Amino acid sequence: MRSSHVVLDQVDAAFDDERAVANAGLLLPATLAERLGLEQAADELIDLGNRPGAARPGRKLLTLVHSLVAGGDCIDDVEVLRAGATASVLGHRVMAASTVGTFLRLFTFGHVRQLDRLAEVALTRAWVAGAGPGDGPMTIDADSTICEVYGHDKQGATYGYTRRLGYHPLLATRAETGETSTPASGPARPTPPAGCPASSTKRSGGFAARAPPAS
Repeated sequence: MRSSHVVLDQVDAAFDDERAVANAGLLLPATLAERLGLEQAADELIDLGNRPGAARPGRKLLTLVHSLVAGGDCIDDVEVLRAGATASVLGHRVMAASTVGTFLRLFTFGHVRQLDRLAEVALTRAWVAGAGPGDGPMTIDADSTICEVYGHDKQGATYGYTRRLGYHPLLATRAETGETSTPASGPARPTPPAGCPASSTKRSGGFAARAPPAS
């Protein structure tokens, strides 16, 4: 008896609706980014000079972020944002993978503070918009971590008490929910475990914080 099943390698999945939106869940983070003015903030705070690829960093940064939200794990994956009418719900122009690659290669460790400032602005605006703890206290645990790297040309990488080359960002974790905020990057050495004799650096403890005032 012949099988009535479709032969899979003869099936071609396609759609012809120009209004179809792939990854429609991007509408929520795109709306948030637009309400917080992240593209404009990035254009104001990120200065990569006059080299090719340095102009309009906001749209390139958001292209990369939205690609990551959609599950991308490499530069070429920004092309997923061009599927169907996805670009029409993002609120910014979707940049090509080659353009994003050129943009990322312009960054040096000296630009980290610009990104830290952008993260600070984004978090402040989000808290003012209602994402913070409001009038109640919030306990934050600040501690360093170790992100090991390889190669002696890694800008900003240092050796810590583990004697391993790496970056040592400071993480701030909200005790009530376990949420981790954007880390503060820097060449500071990592904090050793309590009682470790390799360093005299004191371990960071928890502290209370309240939402920043509206500016």
